[in-house]
Amino acid sequence: MAKLKTIYTCRECGYQSPKSLGRCFQCKAWGSFEEQTEAASPNPKAVALSTITKPVRLRDVDMGSGGEVRHRTGVGELDNVLGGGLVSGSLVLLGGDPGVGKSTLLLMAMDAFARRGLPVLYVTGEESLQQVRMRADRLGVQGETLSLLATTDFLAVEDATKADKPLVVVVDSVQTMAAPDVQGIPGSMTQVREVAHRAMVLAKSTTTAILLVGHITKSGQLAGPKVLEHFVDTVLQFEGDGRSTLRVLRSVKNRFGPAGELGMFEMVEQGLREVADASARLLSERREDAAGTAVIATREGSRPLLIEVQALVGRPTPATPMRTCVGADRTRVQMLIAVLEKAGLSLHDRDVFVNAAGGVRLEETAADLGVIAAIASSLTDTPVRSDTMVFGEVGLVGEVRAVSHPNVRLREAARHGFTRVIAPASMAVEPPRGLHLVGVRSVREALEHLF
Repeated sequence: MAKLKTIYTCRECGYQSPKSLGRCFQCKAWGSFEEQTEAASPNPKAVALSTITKPVRLRDVDMGSGGEVRHRTGVGELDNVLGGGLVSGSLVLLGGDPGVGKSTLLLMAMDAFARRGLPVLYVTGEESLQQVRMRADRLGVQGETLSLLATTDFLAVEDATKADKPLVVVVDSVQTMAAPDVQGIPGSMTQVREVAHRAMVLAKSTTTAILLVGHITKSGQLAGPKVLEHFVDTVLQFEGDGRSTLRVLRSVKNRFGPAGELGMFEMVEQGLREVADASARLLSERREDAAGTAVIATREGSRPLLIEVQALVGRPTPATPMRTCVGADRTRVQMLIAVLEKAGLSLHDRDVFVNAAGGVRLEETAADLGVIAAIASSLTDTPVRSDTMVFGEVGLVGEVRAVSHPNVRLREAARHGFTRVIAPASMAVEPPRGLHLVGVRSVREALEHLF
């Protein structure tokens, strides 16, 4: 009999310690450690991924029917984020806030498969079959080959997959599943790790693509051990700020395509609706005559995206000024404020608020010049010219640096009716016809061309 050992695991981030701690060293959560008992020796019944124990030369690897096989889900934005479709035998993890629309998105994809006559299986561990049917009726899901299974026993999922051989299996969610021959309750670190491993083995051995729905913690991280993200081939994050109907789907990790791709949806009464032209949707509520806004061109994966950056600069205050950012990195914004101070704008005693409209996040440094333009516009109460778009990275000494893929950004600006772009002068590019490119080398020079 294997010797048992006791470990303590943080329920928020999966950090493990040989003793209980009041505060987690990794995620800084208080009172989050749970006691767990595990076998010190390997489980002799553990499932093996492969029986091949001898090295094989690269040129001798059997590619079977030709290698990677992709299946279009029928949901265009989801296919784009996956890199062109769902790969046969892959394991995908979809995380997101409760109520953001994870189950709705996957039901839509399963319906698209089923309408083409392809067998798919939806496993629910959180809802009854009747509840899933009610949601399906509301969404208009009527695929004849879509099967449902309500269970929290992952052995039942394995048996159903091997017996019916579906093209795709959705497990909603991985935190509700348990392997009965492993200690621990559903959702515990031991069970989540074991279920994820068995799902990986099941996908690779049957060529069935498996989609796992995952819960996230209060800090926005995927719940469970960090190894969960290492087991899967693709990690998708479904995001929404709760104040907008827009939903953003991001690929955080993708072994079969580029990571960082973005898809956009809008939540309506009938479910999720794809937003094919994300730039037009994000700019649809823009006020062109308002001070404190600027339009920037950023890239999400391979997709160019026009985003409105908003800034509000308050009156001088004797108190410590606030620096509040929504959708932008606070440290980056503080650096840009310091650069503006050096350029002659007085902001040291004023509150500054920066927001990326539409619930998106500014992760590219190409947004720097847009943030500076919005702050300067709000401070001077002067609108940026409505036909002007800006992009460029800003350095600590106030220089404007070149960014990648300028041609893609300029074409997107021209497509949406902009006739003037302020961008780094160091980029040797030819703008599209009808678009005037203003090259700048410093923040001071950029401020002279904004208004």
